[in-house]
Amino acid sequence: MAKQFIISIGREYGSGGRVIAEELAKRYNVNLYGKNLLDLVAKEKDLNLDKLKKYDEKARNIWLSRSVDGFSNSPEDTVAQMQFDYLKERANSGESFVVLGRCASYILRESSGLVKIFVTGEKDAKIKRIASIEKLGYDEAEALTEKRNRIRRNYHNYYSKEKWGDSRHYDLIVNSSKIGIDNATDVIDAYIKNIID
Repeated sequence: MAKQFIISIGREYGSGGRVIAEELAKRYNVNLYGKNLLDLVAKEKDLNLDKLKKYDEKARNIWLSRSVDGFSNSPEDTVAQMQFDYLKERANSGESFVVLGRCASYILRESSGLVKIFVTGEKDAKIKRIASIEKLGYDEAEALTEKRNRIRRNYHNYYSKEKWGDSRHYDLIVNSSKIGIDNATDVIDAYIKNIID
């Protein structure tokens, strides 16, 4: 597999998308960019990571910020743009990698080796999975799942012209609760191999 590939994984909270992304990065022996992306940006630019984390994966607060001639004073916009720029630099360098979230399916749309995946799941299965992982009752897990998905949707839809989870904007959508996370990983892996081989 000499040619570059970038695997973008969008996912609903509780669907196992992160586990799938980690396994794919391991199988292909490439970097995974997700939560660690902000750490890498902070280190590269010598910035305070704790301050940046407050604004990570959040849409701009329209009441506390403004834009003039394409320039924004929003810390959310600044943090998002630094991560988008980092991903574009990695893509332009020819590196193959897996990226989890971060609007990568849209931000890297010009990359020829981009494979856009979205992992979904049945509501009940996702809630039960989160309840088990986070040691929560069903109602608490349901509220957390809805909150996290709302945050992801708002972030993606704010920084992308493509709607989060809309099948028209992905190469493959997999329902992990129908076939299990391991089988979902295998399905995605087989799909990717057909594209990049």
